[in-house]
Amino acid sequence: MKIDALVAEIGSTTTVVNAFDQLNSTSPRFLGSAFAPTSVLQGDVTIGLNQAIQLLKKQLQTDELTALETYASSSAAGGLKMSVHGLVYDMTVKAAKEAALGAGANIQLITAGELDDFQLDEIKALNLNIIMIAGGVDFGERRTALANAKKIAQLHLHIPIIYAGNIQNHTMIKQIFEKENQADYLYLSDNVYPKIDDLQVEKTRHIIQEVFQKHIIQAPGMEKVTSIITDDIIPTPGAVMLASKLLQEEIGDLITVDIGGATTDLHSVTHGSEKIEDILIAPEPFAKRSVEGDLGVYVNKDQIIHMISKPALAKELQMSVESLDELIKNYQVIPNHKQYPLTKRLALEAFKIALNRHSGRLIKMFNADGKVLFAEGKDLTNVQHVIGTGGVLTRLKDSPSILQNVLNHQDSRLLTPSKHVNIWIDQYYIMASLGVLSKRHPKAAIQLLKQSLEMISCTQD
Repeated sequence: MKIDALVAEIGSTTTVVNAFDQLNSTSPRFLGSAFAPTSVLQGDVTIGLNQAIQLLKKQLQTDELTALETYASSSAAGGLKMSVHGLVYDMTVKAAKEAALGAGANIQLITAGELDDFQLDEIKALNLNIIMIAGGVDFGERRTALANAKKIAQLHLHIPIIYAGNIQNHTMIKQIFEKENQADYLYLSDNVYPKIDDLQVEKTRHIIQEVFQKHIIQAPGMEKVTSIITDDIIPTPGAVMLASKLLQEEIGDLITVDIGGATTDLHSVTHGSEKIEDILIAPEPFAKRSVEGDLGVYVNKDQIIHMISKPALAKELQMSVESLDELIKNYQVIPNHKQYPLTKRLALEAFKIALNRHSGRLIKMFNADGKVLFAEGKDLTNVQHVIGTGGVLTRLKDSPSILQNVLNHQDSRLLTPSKHVNIWIDQYYIMASLGVLSKRHPKAAIQLLKQSLEMISCTQD
């Protein structure tokens, strides 16, 4: 059987393969999907990949499966681990962080100001994939970024270093890394914060994904995957962001919610309202991603249970604390019928907390005229659509009600979406794959994404 494209999503725990055909026609088709455990612990991720492909062949009832194009995204081996180092947290550090998260990075460390010995020791211990150095508006402060670059170069980590600070430092940054024989690992980008209240993160995001493809394929056996892939391998969260931005152009401002076993990711694509923009005290990116590493319904379930409290959770689920303890003890990565209510409640709490952290808020401050209303953080009030994707929301039968429930009970001080938004579910769980596919086939990707989205009109009270 010959098809147009096969897209693999190699995750930390699960590998999914999706088959697509007729990508150059007006009627592109999603043929099917199969998954298998990711085989990092077996020393070769292609074992799990091949298992998933064999299952896909059975599903498609074919002995041979040949794809004209093959693509992949990956978050195996812990994903894309980065640290970010800037000048002032609310300015250059924040801009660098937004660039990294939007590209699909998993940020391990953030620092502001000149690095000290303790922070340098932490950098060495983190086993990072990429380091980003920022600091200073263009033709502004130079010393901090140069000092940090020198200290990091002297660590001889032999990993990619992205400089995205004051462009006036470019020549000296090159000299610093050449002196330490680290020039091959240096990438120069435009300043992520070139002037006050101006975030420019897209070029840096592109460089991060380019670096990922060239240097970060470290999961065991991943080099075999690169030999059969016809395009770049990109971080899976970055692929979800690509799909979200593509969809926003088609239907309007949106949030994509991805609740997983270990993390909850939110991708918002919106400029916000003019009313809020006029009182915003610091700029926010058009496309923003947040990663909540303590909010997952399997690996981090105990964190969420603690946030709710066991007595409160047992009461909500109408069971004793002892019965709840037994349920938690036998909790599985793919929940059974008995675990379903608990999984749903954990997902609701994960989205509620993640949305509160992602959203901006109204604040009151005092000036010469007295008390004045300002806004800080990401304004989501213009969001018209909420999209659910990921392993949890695409598999829970009533997942739209989880999203709607949270939207119905928001603090009026938060800049969250209205409860009257449209809720969509990525029913085929192909959003990340379509983000990868969109690099070569944007028209087919948006059509396929629309086919996967199941629109739910549920504005419940």
